[in-house]
Amino acid sequence: MSRSPNADEAAAIAAAIERFRAETTPAEAAVGEAVGPWQRAALAEGIGAKGTVSEHQEGGVKWLS
Repeated sequence: MSRSPNADEAAAIAAAIERFRAETTPAEAAVGEAVGPWQRAALAEGIGAKGTVSEHQEGGVKWLS
């Protein structure tokens, strides 16, 4: 029972496949966004992952590098 689709059916199938591909294909990452906004802010402020915190006598804390 296999019959070939006519021209309209073939066009509808091709359109459905293209629509599916367009809706399910992941978006390309923008160039230059390898660093996230939080990491960019940390780098701009000079905060390192190995930094330590010391407590002040007056209260509060300070990052030590």
